[in-house]
Amino acid sequence: MAVQLSPRDARVEDYLNDKLQTEADLDSLDSLLQTVKTQQALLKQQLQEAEETLAESTRALEAHNSALLQQARAFKKQQADVDRRLLIVTRSETSDDAIEKFDADIRALQRLEVAKGYVELLAEVEDLSTEARRHFKSSPQAALQPYLRLQKLAIALKEAQPAAEDAAPHLVDHVDQTAQSLWKQMKDAFAGDFEKILTKMKWPGKGVTLAGALEQEWTEGVERLLELQEPELNAQSDHIGPSGEPLVLLPLEVMVKPLDLRFQYHFSGDRPTNKLDKPEYFLSHIMGLLDTYDEFFAVHLQPIIRKRFKNTNLAMTSIFIDSTSALITALLPMLRRKIFSLTPQIAKQPQLLSHFIHELMSFDVSLRDEWGYDGGRGIEGWRGLTWEILVQKDWFGRWFEVERNFALSRYESILNTPSSFQIDYESVEPSATKPTNAAIRVNDLLETITDRYRPLPSFSQKLKFLIDIQINIFDLFHSRLASSLEAYLTLTSSIARTVHGGLSSHGTKTQPAEVEGLAGVERLVRVYGSAEYLEKKMRDWSDDVFFLELWEELQDRANNPDRKTLTRDMSVEHVADKTSAAVGNEEEQGALFDETAGAYRRLRVRTEGVLTDSFVQQVRDSLRAYGRINPWSSLSSPPSTDNTAHLAISAELDGPIRLLQSYLEFLANALAQAPLRRIVRQVMLSVQTFLWDGVLMRYHFSSTGAAQFTRDVKGIWEVVDRWVGAGQGEMGMRRLGEGLVLLGLGGYEKGHGVGDDANGEGEREEVGLSLGDVEERLFRSNESGREVLEELGVEVLSESEARGVLERRVDLSG
Repeated sequence: MAVQLSPRDARVEDYLNDKLQTEADLDSLDSLLQTVKTQQALLKQQLQEAEETLAESTRALEAHNSALLQQARAFKKQQADVDRRLLIVTRSETSDDAIEKFDADIRALQRLEVAKGYVELLAEVEDLSTEARRHFKSSPQAALQPYLRLQKLAIALKEAQPAAEDAAPHLVDHVDQTAQSLWKQMKDAFAGDFEKILTKMKWPGKGVTLAGALEQEWTEGVERLLELQEPELNAQSDHIGPSGEPLVLLPLEVMVKPLDLRFQYHFSGDRPTNKLDKPEYFLSHIMGLLDTYDEFFAVHLQPIIRKRFKNTNLAMTSIFIDSTSALITALLPMLRRKIFSLTPQIAKQPQLLSHFIHELMSFDVSLRDEWGYDGGRGIEGWRGLTWEILVQKDWFGRWFEVERNFALSRYESILNTPSSFQIDYESVEPSATKPTNAAIRVNDLLETITDRYRPLPSFSQKLKFLIDIQINIFDLFHSRLASSLEAYLTLTSSIARTVHGGLSSHGTKTQPAEVEGLAGVERLVRVYGSAEYLEKKMRDWSDDVFFLELWEELQDRANNPDRKTLTRDMSVEHVADKTSAAVGNEEEQGALFDETAGAYRRLRVRTEGVLTDSFVQQVRDSLRAYGRINPWSSLSSPPSTDNTAHLAISAELDGPIRLLQSYLEFLANALAQAPLRRIVRQVMLSVQTFLWDGVLMRYHFSSTGAAQFTRDVKGIWEVVDRWVGAGQGEMGMRRLGEGLVLLGLGGYEKGHGVGDDANGEGEREEVGLSLGDVEERLFRSNESGREVLEELGVEVLSESEARGVLERRVDLSG
C-alpha cells in the first residue's frame, strides 16, 4: 500500500529527484546542502523584514483611526454648539428651522446690498445730471465732464447686461433715458449758441469768411459740439452697417439746417423746380451745394476734426475725419427724404421711374468716383442711395420689370423698322463683314442696358439683368436669324420650288423671287453678317472689366460647396445653362457669354455653308449651256501668237461671268476677306470640277480649241481676281490651270526641248518644250513623266492625269 505524502514532502521529493538523478550527482550533495541552507537563511531574513513592516503599518493604522475618532468627536461638539447658537439666535425649536431662517436673513441682506448699490447708482446718475444741467448754460465746458461720465456709465451698463442675464433692465433704461435727455438738452443749448455764431457769419451766404474773434468763436462752438458727440461717434465707428445711416457730425447738422430749408422750399409743393420728371434738378442742387461749400469746410473744419480724431478709432472712418465726406453725410438725409417720398409717386409711371433710377445711379457714381465718398465703410465702399431704394425699400422688382419691358419693347421696335434688316455698309470698317441695321441697333440696345445696371452694387441684381434681359434678347434675335435661315432653306427646297414657282418656260424649276439669285444671297449675307457681328461683340464683352469681375464673382459663388443656389431664385445649373458650361468648374476656362456666343457661331458657320452651297449651285447651273457646246476640235485657225488675250470669250460663258461678276461684287462689299475667300475657294473648286469633268475630259481639243478654252477659263479668273484679290482665281483652280498648261502646248517637233545645245559651246538655251517632247517623256515612264512635269511647273497633277489631258489633244488622240 502506497504511502500518501504531504504537499511539502512531495515538493521535497520532486526537488531531490531533480537534483540527484545519477550516482555522480551524490558527489555534489554537500554543495547542494550548502545552497539550501543559504536560501533558507535568505528566506528567514525576508520573513523578519515583512513582520517588522506589518507591525509598523499596524501601529500607523491604529494612530490614524484614533485621530479620526478625535476629529469626529470635535465636529460633533462644534455642530452641537452651532445648533445651540442658531436656536438661540433664531429662537427656533429645531436646527432645520433655524437654518432656513438664517438663509432667509442672508438673502435679505444681499437684496439690501443690491438695493443700496442701485440707490447709490441712481444718486450718482442724478448728481451727474444735476451738475451738468447746472453748468451747461453758464459754463458749457464744465457741463461736458459730468455728461461724459454719465454717458460712459450708461454704455458700461448696457455692455454688462448680457453677462448679468438682463438682471436690471429698468435701471439700465432709466440711466440711458437720463443720459439721452441730458444729451438732447445740452445739444439744443450748444446748437443754439452755435446758430448765433452762424448768424454773425451770415451763413450760408456766398463768400462766407472767418477771421479774428469770430473764427475763434466758431472753432470753440465746433469743438464743443464734437466733444459732446464723441462718445456716440466712438460707439458707432465700429458698427457702421450697410443698412444703417451714418451719424452726421453735430456742427454740420446745425450748419445744413438752412440748406435743408432751402432744399425743401425749391423741391416741395407746387414750385416749378419740383417736377416729377426732373429728378436731376434736386440731384444737381446737392452737387451744387458740395461745389459751393466744400472749400470752406476743407479750410476751416478739416484741421479741427483731424486734430481731435487723429489719435482715436475715428481716424480710420472717413465720414468723421474727412471734411468732404462729413459734408456729404450731412446733406444726404434731406435727399433721402425726397427720394423716399418721390418713388411711390412715380412707381406706376415706367418712364419716370426708369429715368429717376438712372439719374440716381449717376449721382451715386459721381459721389463715389468724383468725390471719393465711401459712407464710412472703407474698402467695402458706399452702396449708394440707389441700393437703399431698390433693396431696403424693395423697389428693385418694379424697376426691373420696367427696364425689361422697355428693353423688349425697344427690341420689337427695332425689328419692326422697315430698314432694320438692310445691310449697313457705313457703321463698320470697310474690310469687315457688314451687319444689318438690326444687329447694330440690338447691340446698341444691349450696351445701353449694360450701362443701366453696371453701377448696381448687388451681384444678384446684375446677374438678373444679364440673364433675364441681355441674354434673353440675344436668344430672341438668334431665333429670329435662325428662323430666317430656315425659311430660306424651306423656300429653296425642291418641294417648295414646285409649290411656289412651278416650271419656267424652259421646263426648269424656279424659286420664289425673295430667295432667287442675288436676292437669296443677300438674304443669307444678312443672317451671316448679323450673327458674326454679335458674336464678336460678345467676345469683346467677355474681356470687359465689368463682365470679367462679374464672372469671377460668379465662379467664386458657384465653387462654394455650401451654396446650392447663386441667388435667391437662380440655381448653378440654370446660370450655367444660360452663360457657360464652365460655371462651377475651377479647371475650365470660360466667360459669361460662352453659350450665347457659341450659338451665334454655329449659326454663322451653318449660314456660310448654305451660302456657299447656293452660290456653287447657281454657278454650276449657269455653266450647263457652256458644257454642252463642242467647238473645241473643229476650231482649226491657230492663233497668231501664244498669247490668248486677243481671243473673245465664248458667248455661252457670258451668263456665268455676269453672274460671278454681280455675286462677287456684292460679296466683296458685304464680307470680310476671310469668309469671302473661303466661299470663293469652294466655288472655284466646284467650277474646276465642272470644267474638268464636263469639258476637258469630255471633248477633244485642237490647238486653237485649247487656246479658246484657256481664254474662257482665264476670263473667269479675271473676274475673281478683280473682287477677291490678285491670283485668287487661278489659286482656286490649280488643277485645271495645270491641265490647261499641258493642253495648250504647241508644236509637235521633237528635239527642241529645254536644254538643247544651241551654239556648240556647252551653253544651254531654253527654247520651251513642245507637245511632242512632253508626250514622249510623259509616256516613257513615271520617272520621266514627273521630271517633265516639274520642268513645266506642274505640281498638282499626277502623271496619269497629265497623260489623260494630253490624250484630249486631237493631235495625239489618233
